[in-house]
Amino acid sequence: MLAARTSRALAPLARIYRFLGSMMGEDAYRVFVTHQRLNHPGRPVPSARDFWRDHYARQDTNPGARCC
Repeated sequence: MLAARTSRALAPLARIYRFLGSMMGEDAYRVFVTHQRLNHPGRPVPSARDFWRDHYARQDTNPGARCC
């Protein structure tokens, strides 16, 4: 009973954490993998390390509206 109450009490905090993480791009690789599997099923999915390396390289060559 206590575990269920604790779980219900922490659920809003977990949602806030996921929301803030998504705003910061924490789930970018997961979203990319989902997109690749749905839209390009025959292509191999790069590893997380390769994804982030390419992601940061693109940011460095095209900073866009970043502040820094």
